[in-house]
Amino acid sequence: MSEHQRRRIYLMRHGNVTYFDNQGKPFLPELVPLNELGQAQATAAGRIFAEEKLQFDRVIVSGLPRTVETATRVLAETGQKIELERWPDLVELRGGKLSAIPDEHLRDAFVGAFDGVVPEDRRFLGGESIGELMDRIHPCIDRLRADKSWDTVLMVLHGGVNRAILSYALTNQRLFLGNLAQTAGCINAIDVGEAQADWVVRIVNFSAISSLQGESRHTTMEVLLDQYLRSRNRQN
Repeated sequence: MSEHQRRRIYLMRHGNVTYFDNQGKPFLPELVPLNELGQAQATAAGRIFAEEKLQFDRVIVSGLPRTVETATRVLAETGQKIELERWPDLVELRGGKLSAIPDEHLRDAFVGAFDGVVPEDRRFLGGESIGELMDRIHPCIDRLRADKSWDTVLMVLHGGVNRAILSYALTNQRLFLGNLAQTAGCINAIDVGEAQADWVVRIVNFSAISSLQGESRHTTMEVLLDQYLRSRNRQN
């Protein structure tokens, strides 16, 4: 066969972080670093890339510490010294003030943004809407695809952002498929061709540290809701 025409995007979610303390009180999501598990997940992903002798032409992160640390640990395993590109438009869905959400709306606020095909007006934790997320994510991906200078890129981003990118790749439409799981530290692989509709999704939600992901059947947001309720119930 002729030399491949498609280019490869390896899309990762950052490693695990601790969003709430033992009392259920939230840390600032803009500042949280990887916890011990998250560090192990990032290192394990890096080893997978190293075993395949993969080299990245570019490495893109959102700029939040958890994406920077994950990418840095991956590159430490591959042996590459490459400058990270910080794309702030690729930060995670921005939530609102948790204390302003009534008790009866808490579950929907936490898990509703990742439930099936999500309406554009659905808001994440009372903050940014899914439509607003796609408004900033889709142009970034279009811009990346339009740049022909790279063959293989690593993007280390966030659960909601990754869902927006994967939904775009799977449907080539302005849709958000909320039930695409994105385990902390996971790897996705997407090939892109010249034509706008030429996407091939190769790998989704591969966890280098837990290939069968048998340790839990809860979603990330279900776990976070449970942690937050501990604090909320204490305060009440």
